This record gives sequence, C-alpha cells and structure tokens, in this order.
Amino acid sequence: MAAVRHDLPEPDAFTRPYWEAAARGRLLVRRCGACGQAHHYPREFCPHCWSEEVTWEEASGRAVLYTWSTVHRNDLPPFCDRTPYAAAVVDLAEGPRMMTQVVECAEAELRAGLPLRVTFVEGKPVFRPAG
Repeated sequence: MAAVRHDLPEPDAFTRPYWEAAARGRLLVRRCGACGQAHHYPREFCPHCWSEEVTWEEASGRAVLYTWSTVHRNDLPPFCDRTPYAAAVVDLAEGPRMMTQVVECAEAELRAGLPLRVTFVEGKPVFRPAG
C-alpha cells in the first residue's frame, strides 16, 4: 500500500492539467481571454473581470521574491522532516503572485526582489535563484 502524501493536493478534473504539466517540468497559469490578465491559483473564472473565458498557458518560469518566512518547526508530516525551509510568495513574470518555496538558497541570501527560476521537486513547482 502506497503511503498517503500530505504535501500534494488531490487533483480533480479541473486541476489535473496543472499537476500533469508540473510532473513534466512545466508551470501553467490561467489567462483570461476577455481582459488579458493572468492568474494563479487556477480557477474556472477570471478573478479580475469574472469572465469564464480562461485558458491554460505555459508560464516562463521567471519570478522575483516578494516575501518569505523561514520555517524552523513544522509538526505536520511530512514537513517536520524538511525544516528549515523558506515558505515564500513570488511575483511571476506573467503577473500573478504564487505561494511556493525557495530552494537551493541560503537564508542570508534571501531578499525582496531576488530573481528566481522555477524548478520542480517531486512534481511541485518551487523556485531557486536565477543564474
């Protein structure tokens, strides 16, 4: 019997394309055909104009660090085995903000505006310093 993963959401019919793309190393966002705005997290409508004319689009993978918090203690499995880690919010080049994690970066190097690139860890999009 496979162990239950508590760190990945269970995909449904709507979010399955997002998670399948992530498993292949591609980050998707949704873009509205009515107002042109991109958004993340994936929704079936545009949070800017409420249009349902939204489609999947591959993101560039570029972002900048908006804010972060270094987590030193987390009692929930499997996160208790991963501390410390940098929980973060990044501004994607396409416009939306995204909750994520920064990896491959010393805590002292984290700063607002730090250029980042997407990478994938166990099918989850996370970010590391660009360059």
